[in-house]
Amino acid sequence: MNTMPCQIYIERIDASKNMKRFYIVSLSETLLSEVCVARRWGRIGTRGQEKLHYFARELDALEFLLGLLNGKRKRGYSLKRR
Repeated sequence: MNTMPCQIYIERIDASKNMKRFYIVSLSETLLSEVCVARRWGRIGTRGQEKLHYFARELDALEFLLGLLNGKRKRGYSLKRR
């Protein structure tokens, strides 16, 4: 397994609703050769919440990650540079 660690940061800001949210998704390989998708979300300026998902196959992890990002994009999140 040749998982390249990566991290994607997206935001949704809507001043009319006082909404300032972030969503971070990262992909990495564990010591046991599993693939971990970590996601963190919350209000910008806070630590937020975090959840980890483990997969035996890299393809399954990538499909899960892309599904998360597509759902967030449909809700108005966009890429931001950090």
